[in-house]
Amino acid sequence: MSQPFDYFVVFAEMRTGSNFLEANINAFDGFECYGEAFNPHFIGYPNRTEIAGISQATRDAHPASLIAAIKEKTDGLGGFRFFNDHDPRVLDLAMDDPRCAKIILTRNPVDSYVSWKIAQATGQWKLTNVKRRKDARARFDPVDFERHVSRLQSFQVELLNRLQKSGQTAFYIAYEDLQDLDVINGLARFLGSDERLERLDGTLKRQNPSPLSDKVENFDEMAQALSGLDPFNLSRTPNFEPRRNAAAPSFVAASAAPLLYMPIRSGPETEVLAWMAALDRVKVGDLPTGMKQKALRQWKRRHPGHRSFTVLRHPVSRAHAAFCDKILHTGPGGYADIRKTLRNFHKLPLPGQFPDPAYDLAAHRTAFKAFLDFLRANLAAQTAIRIDPHWASQSNIVQGMANFMPPDLILREDEMAIGLPNLARTVGAPDVAVPAVKDGAAPFALADIYDDEIEELAQKAYQRDYLMFGFAAFTA
Repeated sequence: MSQPFDYFVVFAEMRTGSNFLEANINAFDGFECYGEAFNPHFIGYPNRTEIAGISQATRDAHPASLIAAIKEKTDGLGGFRFFNDHDPRVLDLAMDDPRCAKIILTRNPVDSYVSWKIAQATGQWKLTNVKRRKDARARFDPVDFERHVSRLQSFQVELLNRLQKSGQTAFYIAYEDLQDLDVINGLARFLGSDERLERLDGTLKRQNPSPLSDKVENFDEMAQALSGLDPFNLSRTPNFEPRRNAAAPSFVAASAAPLLYMPIRSGPETEVLAWMAALDRVKVGDLPTGMKQKALRQWKRRHPGHRSFTVLRHPVSRAHAAFCDKILHTGPGGYADIRKTLRNFHKLPLPGQFPDPAYDLAAHRTAFKAFLDFLRANLAAQTAIRIDPHWASQSNIVQGMANFMPPDLILREDEMAIGLPNLARTVGAPDVAVPAVKDGAAPFALADIYDDEIEELAQKAYQRDYLMFGFAAFTA
């Protein structure tokens, strides 16, 4: 049977037990682990000059050459340990290669942090003789610990997402599993070997076996600091919207000024585009748009000092604009099919056609409230209707933009009159006034129907936008 992998990587961190895991991997005749092969400060182990005939200088210039040497020159299956601060080029090489076996070693971050602090204090990173064990107590620093956890979590999330997107899997092993012979033999099976160990390697000793209360000098302070953490993420705002791409073709450049507008649908696009056209004394239709990412990169190279921006609109106002322009109206530009489904299946009280003389202010308020109820379900992925860019959460849209390029400036609609002319001045463009924002295609002004009930419905639908951007209640 052919071997499933050409080499392996142990993704770990300092003080997670990776030395002990490596020792047990090397106890198998068919495996060889070469230490921290891509540590930027040494190759494999301190004071070593090469691995498999590849020097540190060659490795740094061509990291793939060391991976190739490990694959070709190892008698069996070779691999190495990789931490989050190792050569990032290797992460791409390994994660994109399904012939690379991924082993992910984790440990309680409090334990790893305390162990790390003790090792820093004693200078003892391995223990093979208990008589030479050095004692020290760690001091817990809540800010330092938060950075420690953030690094670990960020790396673990990246590994998980890249495995998911490439359809791969990994062998996960916890620090507590390292003493389980069956788990270590299961790892061998995962790597494609029939070999089994009869006992675990006994060379390395656990350095700090005492409880945390004995190892941390300010243990009570640590306990109090950790009590404020949310390990189960109970306070998160759920986000069930699909991740969005950057929608680069919707970006609009000024004709002459080095400005790029990254619009959010159902926002003040009409006013911003009119302002941009006025800057260079052209028509709105003459503003360059529809560029794909390659063309946008070329535009950026041609316009040194360029600035990109987007404009947020209050969630209530934006939902009202989307409702009036895309759902209520039955003319060109409206979503006829979605409107029909909302009316027939979701029972939104929409008139058969619009304009409709019988549709008054009270009817408009009732229909808009029903639309906000629909948005709450739609944005939670509870409906069969797509989450359209005209009402998708603005935080999700901005995150999608950042997948290609983050906007330099994020303005709010009520800041445009000052913010846009200030932006123009930074690139040497003329000081042009921003047109007043109109109520679009609305048959009734939002101010005429807005009340606390509508605000509450909007906040339930757009929890994430209110949280991420700090929106207060709408001011009519």
